[in-house]
Amino acid sequence: MSSKSDGKPNSKVANVIERYDLTGWGDRLEREWLGETGERTSLRDLADTFNRAVLAAALREAGEAVIEDDVASTYRVLTDDDVSRADALRKERELKRLGVDVEEVRSNFVTHQAIHTYLTKYREAELSDRTPDPDAKIETLERLEGRTAAVAESTLDGLVGAEAVTDRNYELFVDVRTVCEDCGTDYALVDLIRQGGCDCESGAAE
Repeated sequence: MSSKSDGKPNSKVANVIERYDLTGWGDRLEREWLGETGERTSLRDLADTFNRAVLAAALREAGEAVIEDDVASTYRVLTDDDVSRADALRKERELKRLGVDVEEVRSNFVTHQAIHTYLTKYREAELSDRTPDPDAKIETLERLEGRTAAVAESTLDGLVGAEAVTDRNYELFVDVRTVCEDCGTDYALVDLIRQGGCDCESGAAE
């Protein structure tokens, strides 16, 4: 990784903050990640929030009024895999007519990994030893699931090759799941961690 003249490592997030004059966003990202103003915000949520700010800044540069709900809707269309290609193309054409460089904006969207690198390497932020990092735990679980899937697939292929298992098209699933014993809801473990646990108690209290 190359370094800047001020001794800090290169950071895409820092470069995007400078590019769009997102003053104060570095402090905001750090505060929310550390939970200084309440509950900690996940890296994925921080990345989405930051990317919406990038899109809003690009719209302002094009002379457009920025409405938060419209920005959120546009961001979803540009990034959500569930949005049809036709809808995405319509939105891209609309933005281009407004003078927004869609390709540049997309290239300046950041991942949750980039946010983590920015916070820990560029800003040297650290979580308290007493504060577990859910995102790090999720990444560990996902790596373990990936390795388990690779071993399982190799094992199955070997057994099929040895004719110990019939030769068919098999689809493997490796998904660690958990069930809330209070309400019986079934979750993928990583989804449960992302949402901060089962919300059955809060639901029952309403």
